[in-house]
Amino acid sequence: MQTRRDFVTWLSALSLVGLARPLAADGPAEQKAEAAARAWLSLVDGGRYTESWDTAAPAFKAAVTQQQWQQALGAVRRPLGACRSRKRLSRRLVDSLPGAPPGPYVVLQFAAEFEHQLAAVETVTPALADGWRVSGYFIK
Repeated sequence: MQTRRDFVTWLSALSLVGLARPLAADGPAEQKAEAAARAWLSLVDGGRYTESWDTAAPAFKAAVTQQQWQQALGAVRRPLGACRSRKRLSRRLVDSLPGAPPGPYVVLQFAAEFEHQLAAVETVTPALADGWRVSGYFIK
């Protein structure tokens, strides 16, 4: 069974911005991916962890079971409290990520403020898989 640390390491590997190969400039694909990421984040913000797993990309589901996801996310997000604000810092379309199937992916970074942590950075990585679906999530 994967530990929470192994799981967080996997999620962060999918979200490595510096090792991703960029594709095109900001456009409609990035906008659609961001809309999907924000909808997914609203599930997470609402404590609907099972639903967030259900709507994630196939690669995400293959890497972590629903139960592992619920446990890991609960351990990381619940202590932070409610999300008070979230502002996009960056958005980049890439064709590949280390250790992940071929893309495209959009790597999004958000500055987030939570009830119990005023400064956090969330990296959310949607993949194009039957529409844009989240394939990675990392919070720091």
